[in-house]
Amino acid sequence: MRVLVTGATGLVGNNVVRILLAQGQQVRAMVRDPRAGRSLAGLDIEVVQGDIKDEDNVRTAAMGADAIIHAAAMVHIGWTKEKMMRQTNVEGTRIVGLAALKHKIRLVHVSSVDALGIGQEDAPANEETPREGKVPCPYVLTKREAEEELQKLVAEGLNAVIVNPGLMFGPWDWKPSSGKMLISVVKKQPPLAPSGGGTTCDVRDVAQGCINAIQRGRVGENYILGGENLSYFDLWTRMAALTGRRPPWRKMGPYFAGILGYFGDIWSTMEGKEGEVNSAAIRVTRQFHYYSSAKAKAELGYQNRPLDQTLEDAWQWFRKNGYLPV
Repeated sequence: MRVLVTGATGLVGNNVVRILLAQGQQVRAMVRDPRAGRSLAGLDIEVVQGDIKDEDNVRTAAMGADAIIHAAAMVHIGWTKEKMMRQTNVEGTRIVGLAALKHKIRLVHVSSVDALGIGQEDAPANEETPREGKVPCPYVLTKREAEEELQKLVAEGLNAVIVNPGLMFGPWDWKPSSGKMLISVVKKQPPLAPSGGGTTCDVRDVAQGCINAIQRGRVGENYILGGENLSYFDLWTRMAALTGRRPPWRKMGPYFAGILGYFGDIWSTMEGKEGEVNSAAIRVTRQFHYYSSAKAKAELGYQNRPLDQTLEDAWQWFRKNGYLPV
């Protein structure tokens, strides 16, 4: 089987590429920069240069493929960059869907639990939970709109499945992405943790879930690829224990969180560029993004390894690759 992978240098895409190769599959990686660097170095794959926002690029890259795993996306939790995210997350996904429809091949779209309804501590959400209650920042909105565009194409005959990963950790996080949370706990040992929580999972399990969806996913369906639901305070405490760092003292109170987000917005305005600390990000981390992966486990054979193993592997990978001290 030959699989086209978009976003092959990112956390999900890079793990998908490596697992496909280990399983003896042929991989074509679509990258914007042919000098993708160490993330794809030494891998026996076909690399094609292209941009998912270019219809000709995508149509050509998809030619001869048996399936597409579309993992490319722009991620920013804030109020800005809406135009860029809409171009990449919405229009880019629509273009990938059109290419899959033209070539009559299966598409697995990597979305996010952020596109779904909100879960609670005592009532994890599933694929059918009403899509309300999320912070209406551009990332959430564009991930939802991307799914809506694909569903329109499914109605026209597109053979597509949508997977919705949770908060992922693991190796091959070159950017890094969500691994920045682990790096922050190790380097800064923050005294206060966000008051919300999330569904935490291993990116390797998510990557395998994406691959399984090629053969086992039902057309037009969503599948949550989550894991252990726990508060950020508990997650940071486990990270600190694993790495020998000081754990957070307590959860961040709502008043302090609001002040932090407010001044983050002011600082972003002064700098002319929105930082990671802003009122949207603060609001997101005050929510409980708890989800059930029961559907994916039943239909895709999705499995979760223990979170402590995931965090250990991620920590060791960051140390080995120079992100953290050995």
